Amino acid sequence: MTNNRPNVLMIVADQLRADAVGAFGADFASTPNIDALAERGTRFTNCFTQHPVCSPSRASFLTGWYPHTRGHRSLTHLLRPDDPNVLKSFKQRGYHVVHVGERGDTWAPGATEESCHEYGWATPPDTPMMAPKGQMHPDWPMSRAFYIGKVDDEHDHDFDEACTRTAEAWLAERPHDRPWLLYVPMIFPHCPFAATEPWYSMHDRAALPQRAGHVQSGHEPAFMQNVRDTYGLGRLSDEEWREIAAVYHGMVSRLDSQFGRILAAAGDDLESTVVVFFSDHGEYLGDYDLIEKWPSGMHDCLTRDPLVMAGPGIAEGRAVDAMVELIDIVPTLYDFAGFEPDYTHFGRSLVPVLRDPDVGHREYAFTEGGFLVEEHGQLENPGFPYDLKGKAQHERPETVGKAVAIRSTEWTYVWRLYEPPELYDRRADPQELHNLAGQPEHAELEATLSAELLRWMVATADVMPWDDNPRFPQVDLPQPAGSRSMEAG
Repeated sequence: MTNNRPNVLMIVADQLRADAVGAFGADFASTPNIDALAERGTRFTNCFTQHPVCSPSRASFLTGWYPHTRGHRSLTHLLRPDDPNVLKSFKQRGYHVVHVGERGDTWAPGATEESCHEYGWATPPDTPMMAPKGQMHPDWPMSRAFYIGKVDDEHDHDFDEACTRTAEAWLAERPHDRPWLLYVPMIFPHCPFAATEPWYSMHDRAALPQRAGHVQSGHEPAFMQNVRDTYGLGRLSDEEWREIAAVYHGMVSRLDSQFGRILAAAGDDLESTVVVFFSDHGEYLGDYDLIEKWPSGMHDCLTRDPLVMAGPGIAEGRAVDAMVELIDIVPTLYDFAGFEPDYTHFGRSLVPVLRDPDVGHREYAFTEGGFLVEEHGQLENPGFPYDLKGKAQHERPETVGKAVAIRSTEWTYVWRLYEPPELYDRRADPQELHNLAGQPEHAELEATLSAELLRWMVATADVMPWDDNPRFPQVDLPQPAGSRSMEAG
């Protein structure tokens, strides 16, 4: 640490459910390194992502903006060079900023150069980012659930292993004359679901928790049956779903092991480093007979996030149950580094609650996703194994319509542009199987949450830049043709 400014280590998983981590209550999990970080830091039991899909979520937690604020709502509208983000802010203020790996699905051309000093690999992976390690067959039902299973790879040098080795190599040569920020965005446990040993066999299939069933009362969002039908997921047995889940949890354990190696490489610097571990979003993993994620899916398994922070000034072994959003990471890091923000964002610093978990934070957390039907051209057109996802969206674009969820510690309310709303009792119905929306006894609660949602949308609809434009700028263009002849006449 230099000038009392802490180093920052940000490690971001992809598609990691909060309930797949031991520190978040998963007694079947094998995540000793994440759990140890939680023991020497603070975990957030009600942290929620702002979008259930990778790129919009990443744009949000790096800027402190909601996805709708500047239209970062798709896989192809990414952070631009003139967009603020936390990496760029730290670079501009004297930190040495390093981006491990090539998560180019976050940055528009030119934005990475504006935000980082170093980017990429010390040792590149053997395969592209999400390239399957094994065989998948379009006609095999398990492939349509993104399953590969056990693979034999003695080198096992994929994207995440390359990220880990690169982080280890950089930390071995890290600078000591100024503080640093090391950003490590991983790709797993993102599907396809595949694992080498010992990870493949690590989890007892019979010991895994039961999947959430179908919605039992009230309206179910139309995308759910659309996905089941299009993918043919009803053909899978409970045994096959357990096999998929076991491989997923093996991938989580592998991620945990790599996370531990990165922490070990930081060595004594950990005492002066703020460590932030979280995921961009979760995974259905068989809940509701669904797999992967959906742009307008608002379920807890997709949106609740395993955020853990540890380091100087952070309470040890504590849990914060107040509502938290991933965008709160931005002002939290600013506060630890002693920076004042130079743009409008919507995050709220976690520093007070990190020092005293009982002070409270937010009353509500918001998640959004989906598209207008008129935005049909922005929907995905992926190849196998995501081809059926694109088909489901294009054939019924209303099922991927805009949706917003507002959550308190007690309730979830989902407002959908093209479908009826949803209301779930988070404490009595944590799997969100009973939609209570429209019931007379909950009318007042629905009205309150709907009004809060409207207030939030208006308050965060846009941001006003902090640099002013002159109202009457000098214009360097010729006058309209004929103006001189008219003056002469």
